[in-house]
Amino acid sequence: MKKQEEMHPITVEDHKGLGKIHAEKKITAVNDALKFPTGDAFEEEVNSILNSDAEANGEVVAIALTDCDKFDHINKDFGREEGDRVLIEAGKYIRASLPEDVKVFRIGGDEFGIIFRGTMEREDIFLLLNDMRKNYNVKTPDGVQQTITVGMATAFEDANRCAELIRKADGALYRAKVAGGNKVAMAKEEKMVPKTSHFTQDQLQRLAKLSKREGVGEAILLREGLDLLLKKYDI
Repeated sequence: MKKQEEMHPITVEDHKGLGKIHAEKKITAVNDALKFPTGDAFEEEVNSILNSDAEANGEVVAIALTDCDKFDHINKDFGREEGDRVLIEAGKYIRASLPEDVKVFRIGGDEFGIIFRGTMEREDIFLLLNDMRKNYNVKTPDGVQQTITVGMATAFEDANRCAELIRKADGALYRAKVAGGNKVAMAKEEKMVPKTSHFTQDQLQRLAKLSKREGVGEAILLREGLDLLLKKYDI
């Protein structure tokens, strides 16, 4: 007779691991259903376009970040399965609302990225995104109409670097969300607010070296660094 296998209790670490696997399955389920490229591919594509001859050829390049309004309550009130359904329907709606040559990405969570490249003018892109917002038709199980908010930035006009362009679009999205959501906002000229800051000599030397190596102003690099910090703490 085979020796009975010993039973080991499930530890806290096991629970954490199972939770992580469950979360990864949820992410994969939405991505598998939509088949959109993900966040890394979004940045790679933007970088590739900015380093191409798009500007010299007179192409209009714009990006948009789309966020589902008040999405957290859907998971809380109806469960994560319903949250997944809303994300899948949102992604399918966004894809169906845009021309075929426009690329759509799953950035993460309830955020989608969109890249326009071609002859469509900036103002027409804005109008198209606004129509997409107005006609959004995804609802929760109790029939409540959901809404989306969009932030848009135009390459070569708002920014020439990937991180700066995405930051401009994210800033426009943030302004629209603060204003109540269900809006499309365009990047605008930023007013720099002076603040007293203290950096070590070593930090300033390394910043100057990085600025020279990348051919980018120190202020732009500092803004990029601050954006990463704000994203880390979800602000």
